[in-house]
Amino acid sequence: MSGRTCARVCPERTCVGCRERAAKGDLLRTVLVEDACVPDRRGTLPGRGAYVHPTTVCLDLAVRRRAFPRAFRGPGPLDTAALRRYIEQSARAEQTTP
Repeated sequence: MSGRTCARVCPERTCVGCRERAAKGDLLRTVLVEDACVPDRRGTLPGRGAYVHPTTVCLDLAVRRRAFPRAFRGPGPLDTAALRRYIEQSARAEQTTP
């Protein structure tokens, strides 16, 4: 035996809101576009990314702790309206889907 396992390793990231580690696929990647945090659904937008659980609880924690400016290494508060709108829309879509 070579000592290798057959199970695939899943990449993990840390949520900037609750600081819990989770699988990369369970978190939403956000990027900075002109002083605004925008969701990166496919994970292909250029630039530094920050990961957050797609829940309003984690988003509120990240905003309150000023985690986004620290993660993006940028000055001042950032606009998170587009990110909040995306998370609320996805939550509503999950509720209506049986």
